[in-house]
Amino acid sequence: MEKTIKTKKKFNFGWKSRHLLVLIISVIGTYLLLESRAQWSDMHKWNRAVGDMSFILIAVSMAVGPLSRLIKFPFSITKWRRELGVYGVILAIIHTAIILVGWINWDFMRLFGFELHPEGMYVMLQHGFGLANAIGIVALFYGIVLAISSNNVSQRFLSGTVWKFLQQSSYVLWMLIVVHTAYFLFLHFLDFHKATPEPNWVQIPFLVLVSLVLLLQFLAFLKTWRVKLNSQNKTTSKNNKIETAKSSL
Repeated sequence: MEKTIKTKKKFNFGWKSRHLLVLIISVIGTYLLLESRAQWSDMHKWNRAVGDMSFILIAVSMAVGPLSRLIKFPFSITKWRRELGVYGVILAIIHTAIILVGWINWDFMRLFGFELHPEGMYVMLQHGFGLANAIGIVALFYGIVLAISSNNVSQRFLSGTVWKFLQQSSYVLWMLIVVHTAYFLFLHFLDFHKATPEPNWVQIPFLVLVSLVLLLQFLAFLKTWRVKLNSQNKTTSKNNKIETAKSSL
């Protein structure tokens, strides 16, 4: 018992330590992703590296909850969700800023797939690009709200029930991010007017990571359902025994 308590204390990082570690991981991960695409243009290289690192952090934060239900760790891993999610959203904001400055040059109509026609009017040119960015913008604002509320002050202000309901909506954020990312990894650059580029090496890791998170969530759901079912069966059995004992008196 004392050994277990000592182990928990040993791995019980404070919030400052968690912030520092996640920040270091974010910087190193972004650097490695940049180096993996050294031949790309600066804008696309930075855009994808920051976006991919944001996706990785949010994916890991989504996997923490199911993992804590499936595996008993010698320390609490659920506390890491805040820092992972917050830095994932910060990187998503940087990712958006790079696109606004380097890709669409602050022309917000281009962000939604429109291009300026020589006659002086905007015409829809990239339908998928506009839709994917609209999904990304919704996900970004959703993520900012969740990141701002990921602290003890917000938890006390909103009350436990409301705060928990808000944080549980992160599953919606996760699916929006998956759809947004999948479009740019698999569809956007398949234009029949241009030469098809080499496949982005992140495609396979993306599919593996998404599948792993979904699998963990499904297994955690099954375990929770089974525990609940067993609890109900035990309660029913206990009540039946009590009723049988009463009837025999």
